[in-house]
Amino acid sequence: MTDDVTTPASVLGEGSLDPQALETVIAAPPSRFRHDYLEVRDLRVVFDGFVAVDGVDLTVTQGDLRFLIGPNGAGKTTIVDAITGLAPATGSVRFGGVELVGRASHKVARAGVGRTFQTASVFDELSVLQNLDIAAGAGRGAWSLLRRRRTVPETVDAALETVGLTHLRDVPAGVLAHGQKQWLEIGMLLVQDARLLLLDEPVAGMSQAEREETGQLLQRIGEQRTVVVVEHDMEFLRSFASSVTVLHQGRVLSEGTVAQVQADPRVVEVYLGRSAGARGSAAGETGGE
Repeated sequence: MTDDVTTPASVLGEGSLDPQALETVIAAPPSRFRHDYLEVRDLRVVFDGFVAVDGVDLTVTQGDLRFLIGPNGAGKTTIVDAITGLAPATGSVRFGGVELVGRASHKVARAGVGRTFQTASVFDELSVLQNLDIAAGAGRGAWSLLRRRRTVPETVDAALETVGLTHLRDVPAGVLAHGQKQWLEIGMLLVQDARLLLLDEPVAGMSQAEREETGQLLQRIGEQRTVVVVEHDMEFLRSFASSVTVLHQGRVLSEGTVAQVQADPRVVEVYLGRSAGARGSAAGETGGE
């Protein structure tokens, strides 16, 4: 019987990473992938009477590299916090058929949800390989993690290849460039089998070359995982976003392709203000702050 779910190997184009390595880290039974989409309904987050997120609806499927943008205070990071159990919320957040609202953060992680922060959370004194080893929960003791191992788990090896750090596997994470630390943190989510990745400004502070490599990495990963990116870099968004959700004052203001949201007069007004006048036509060139 033919399955209607695309497998990782089938989406790899010519010149992509080794299919066998990539498939190891992003493949999963087709029956599971049918349900691996994010569905947010009437999400509300209130802090001491202040409504930070006000009835947000959001649906993100695999293959849709979704960007969340909006001015400061729009609710972008708060939504991510609510999804991952770090902020109390009401409404519904479902991923893989599992309700996440009301779950503790560690239980949300077990449901296949992973996130990164603006500052990469890695163990600087340990090597790249050891960081991935710990994230993978390889069942080794603390002392054995400090020794160079003779063999590497297949999932760890595949993650190294996917994020482009194979040649730096034995280098302390603390000496990595800023962009490389972000890639390592993404690799740590991959070896944990996170199927929903929530990334908070992953290219902040990166060079142009690093932003380009990061965008290509997210596109590869997004083929078989659900990826949501909180971002302010409009150039990066235009280059790599499949779709965009614009937030304003805790609500969804606009949603669609990059071209659609840039042409939305509501988005122009939020970013530039009523007094912008002729500058309104430059909305596509304006950053998120």
